Amino acid sequence: MTTKSPIIVDLRFHPDQVAEGLKTAFPGREVINRADPAQRDRDLSGISYALLWKPLDDLFARAKDLKVLFSGGAGVDHVLTLPGLPDLPLVRFVDHTLTTRMSEWVVMQCLMHLRQHLAYDGQQRAGVWKPLAQPEAADLTVGIMGMGVLGSDAARKLKAMGFNVIGWSKSGKPVDGVPMHAEADLDRFLGQSDMLVGLLPLTAETRGIYNRDLFSKLKRDGALGGPVFINAGRGGSQVETDLVEALQSGLLKAASLDVFEVEPLPEASPIWTLPNVIVTPHSAADSDVSALFAHVEQQIDRFERGEALEHVVARGAGY
Repeated sequence: MTTKSPIIVDLRFHPDQVAEGLKTAFPGREVINRADPAQRDRDLSGISYALLWKPLDDLFARAKDLKVLFSGGAGVDHVLTLPGLPDLPLVRFVDHTLTTRMSEWVVMQCLMHLRQHLAYDGQQRAGVWKPLAQPEAADLTVGIMGMGVLGSDAARKLKAMGFNVIGWSKSGKPVDGVPMHAEADLDRFLGQSDMLVGLLPLTAETRGIYNRDLFSKLKRDGALGGPVFINAGRGGSQVETDLVEALQSGLLKAASLDVFEVEPLPEASPIWTLPNVIVTPHSAADSDVSALFAHVEQQIDRFERGEALEHVVARGAGY
């Protein structure tokens, strides 16, 4: 009987949840949880698999025999920039729970801006009773930048709520029921968008893409009285000095932000105190550890049966 290779789990999030989830995960396979001080200095030679999210600096120097890497999240930019990253298959996390959580967050933010939640919140704190005019979802167009698994699911759910939805991706690849725009059509896409949802991966091409020039091209005469920016993709895609200026000047009416250039968001950031911003702490689509471990188990089983891995990252594209 062939002995199963152990798996290294090197995750810098939810330590209690990780420890609890590992009690039943990876049956018949030894797990080396590097968040456990007793495991941190273990011999890592001869191990084929590593599941990682912001791993300890010595991982690749000590685990020389790895065959497959698994990202602890849907995004992989943090992995692709790790020093000493070996040239191995990198599998990103794709699961319906992750997709559902992201879509819930996007739909919630669009609805809160539609129903003027920020204005009503301010009125509540001031003790003001003043009904405000309410547009309908059908009066607004939501433009989604990034139409992969997450963006496509969010689009379907926004359409079910009555919003007009359009999509943008570099290729403009068709998505059922969603008018798509490609790279050359970016300005036309922006000009139709009352709300802009950012779900792009972070690559050399998308770094800093959400800047003053882009914000100035969003639809300005819509039912909300100004454009709204919603970003749950990657913080490195937004230029926060431009974003703050746009929110203060009225170039943007409001924003919902789950990701930031520096995380945690520094205490001194003006974003904290802007009255027209909703902030969440990179929690729009937290990885459910049980689903994550099940996903990795499934991919390891495929690999050990000689089948192709799924959701392998194209290193050149960055996702």
